[in-house]
Amino acid sequence: MKLTFWGAAQQVTGSMYLLELDDGYKILIDCGMDMEKDRGKDPTDDLIIGERPSNSIFPFDPSDLDVVLLTHAHLDHSGLLPNLYREGFEGQILCTAPTAELTYLLLQDSAMLNQRKLSKLNKRFSQKKNVKVPNYVKEWYVSRHVEEAYEQFVPISFNSRFRLRKGVDVTFVPAGHLLGAAHILLQIDDNGTKKSIGFSGDIGRYNYPLLLDPQPLPAVDYLLCETTYGSRLHISVQEAEDELSRIIQDTCVKIAGRLIIPAFSVGRTQALLYTLHRLAVAAKLPPIKIFSDSPLALQSTKIYEKYNRYLNKTAQEFKNDNDWLFDFDNLVYVENLKDSKQLSNYNQPCIIISSSGMMEGGRIQHHVAKNLNNPYCTILMVGYSAEGTLGHELLMGKKELRIGDNLVPVLAKVVYTDVLSGHGDQKDLLKFVKHQAPEHLKQLFLIHGEPQSMEDFKNLVQEHGYTQVTIPHKGQEVVL
Repeated sequence: MKLTFWGAAQQVTGSMYLLELDDGYKILIDCGMDMEKDRGKDPTDDLIIGERPSNSIFPFDPSDLDVVLLTHAHLDHSGLLPNLYREGFEGQILCTAPTAELTYLLLQDSAMLNQRKLSKLNKRFSQKKNVKVPNYVKEWYVSRHVEEAYEQFVPISFNSRFRLRKGVDVTFVPAGHLLGAAHILLQIDDNGTKKSIGFSGDIGRYNYPLLLDPQPLPAVDYLLCETTYGSRLHISVQEAEDELSRIIQDTCVKIAGRLIIPAFSVGRTQALLYTLHRLAVAAKLPPIKIFSDSPLALQSTKIYEKYNRYLNKTAQEFKNDNDWLFDFDNLVYVENLKDSKQLSNYNQPCIIISSSGMMEGGRIQHHVAKNLNNPYCTILMVGYSAEGTLGHELLMGKKELRIGDNLVPVLAKVVYTDVLSGHGDQKDLLKFVKHQAPEHLKQLFLIHGEPQSMEDFKNLVQEHGYTQVTIPHKGQEVVL
C-alpha cells in the first residue's frame, strides 16, 4: 500500500494524507485548509504530482476516494471537505460526534466569509472588464456545499473498532486538544500481512481545562506524529486558574482597567470561560462584567455543554455541582454587532473575550483598535499567532499597528501566556512517541510543524533510539 503526504508536510497547516491499498481502495485522512500559502498562488501549483484533474484544487480525483477520516474540527484539518463533494466525492466522512458538529459550525462560518468575498469579487466584475479570477477562488464554497458535505458525516465513538470494509478497521482514540479530537488507528490486512498505521492528529496537553488527556496509541508499524511544538516547551508554570487570576487582579482591580483577550471561538474560548467560572465559584473573581463577544463561540459553547460526557472527570464533576460549565454571574454573551460595538462605551473594569485569536478579522479588531492607545488596558494573548498577522506584530513589540486605514499607537500593556495552549509541547510529543517500542516501529513520519521544529524533534527522538525517522515533503509517496 502507498501513503502520500498532500498537506502539513514541512509546514503546520493543511493536513491531508492519502492512503491507497493495493486493490485501489483509497482513504483520505483529514482534508485541511492551507493557512500559510500565499493567497495569490494556485493552491496546488507547488505540488509534486503527475496528472491532476482539470480545474481541481486537489492533486487527486476526489471521485476515486472511498472514505474520509477526520481527526478533529479545526479548519487546517477540515476546511476543504465541502470541495471534495463539489468535485465528485460520494463517500462518507467518519469522525466523533462532537467533531462532526463543531466542524459544521466552522465550515458554515467559513462559507459565510466566502460568500462575502464572492460578493465583493462580483462587484469588481460589474465595474471592470477583463478581470481575471484568482485561482484561489476555486476553494471558496458556500453554505449549500457545507450542507451537502454534512449529510455524509458518520459519528463514531471513541475507542470503538469500526470496520470500513473487510480487512480494514479504524479506531478513534482521544487526543485531547479539542472536544472530540482523535488520534486515528488503522489496522489493515494487506494481502495476508497485518499492518497498522497511527495518525496523531493534533496532540493535546495533559491536565488541560475541560479536555481528556491524550491517550496513547497501541503498538503500530507506522506512526505519523505532529510537531507543532517539536522544539518548544510551554513557558507557563502556573495552573491556568492561578495565572488568569493574577492577570485579572493586575488589570481590573489594581488599576481598574479592562482586559481584552483575543481567543479562537472553538476551544480556546471555552477553556477561558470554564476557568473563569471556576474562579467565580472559588470566590477569586472580582465582581466585574465578562463579555464573550462571538456568535460562533456561543454556538460552540452549547456543543461543549451537550457533549460534556466527552470532557475530563474534573469538568464533569464541576458541571454536576454547578449545573453549567459556562454560565455564571456577570457573564454576558454578546450576540449582535451593534451591542459588540457599544462595549467601547462601557467604562467600568471588564473582561472582553472575542475572536479571532490572531486578530485577523472578526470583532476583536474593533476592540483592539479602540483600546490599543489605552494605557489602562491589557491585551492578553493566549495562543499562537502566525507571522504576518496583527497578533504576531503585537507580540513582537511593535509600537504602532495598522488596523484598516489607521495607524494606532500601542500604549496598552501586552501580555502573553501559553497556559491555555491546546497543543502538547516537546515533552508531550515525546511521551506520545515513546509509547511505541523503537525496535518495533518501522517508520516514524514527522508532520504538521515548521521545518526547524521538525528537525529538532527528529534529533530528539533519534537520541531515544528511533532511527527510522522521515520528514516527508509535500507530494512525497511512501510504500508501506
